[in-house]
Amino acid sequence: MDKLKAQIGLTMIIIPAIDLKDGKCVRLRQGIMEDETIFSDDPVAVAARWVEQGALRLHLVDLNGAFDGEPVNGAVVNAIAAAYPDLPIQIGGGIRTAETVESYLQAGVEYVIIGTKALTEPEFIRELCRDFAGHIIVGIDAKDSKVAIKGWAEVSDRDATELAQSFEDDGVSAIVYTDISRDGMMQGVNVEATKKLADAVNIPIIASGGITDMSDIKGLCKVADSGTDHKIMGAITGRAIYEGSLDFAEAQNYSNRYA
Repeated sequence: MDKLKAQIGLTMIIIPAIDLKDGKCVRLRQGIMEDETIFSDDPVAVAARWVEQGALRLHLVDLNGAFDGEPVNGAVVNAIAAAYPDLPIQIGGGIRTAETVESYLQAGVEYVIIGTKALTEPEFIRELCRDFAGHIIVGIDAKDSKVAIKGWAEVSDRDATELAQSFEDDGVSAIVYTDISRDGMMQGVNVEATKKLADAVNIPIIASGGITDMSDIKGLCKVADSGTDHKIMGAITGRAIYEGSLDFAEAQNYSNRYA
């Protein structure tokens, strides 16, 4: 049993996000590279902060990589993985080749998130799931239910639920679903859309985008187990835990009690 399957035993894990731009920990608003807030020049220290507060997993994003189409902050990702070899880490942003996937996994990263190529080359996902079974997560970023790609620079005509369903038989470990209209805006997570996706597919869902305070955690916990076999197994939080509107340890403790 891989670590993700073991973690699904919890109602929902709270996953701190560490977004990397030019080697720093930042947060963007709605994925706009120019609209950034720098939270730290030392991402490894940021990782330590969340681990000390009880993080069960870390969510890393190479923002430069997402726009450039190839890893840019790989050295920082590798440093975090080396510092916490027993902690599951998932990484997304600019991962477009099997060689990049293999490099991250060899460095100690547990899960690799594929976004753009899940839409443009779905066979690539199937090949990765065969070659790196148990380590592939699909990232679906959506605006008004339509899939956004290339660092959210483009919005396609593809329906997010339809895209998720197309991978049901391929061995994808999870889907990270991000409502980009809410990401970084501190307006609350889109519980309804996340639940709708979880109900429509047989793949575990990780919610992302808009988590602001404990009301969002409570809302997701209420629907995480709502009659689905695989449910909402995690929630990624970024700006809220950095700006203090959400206490990370309190959120994870609440989720643990809710189980």
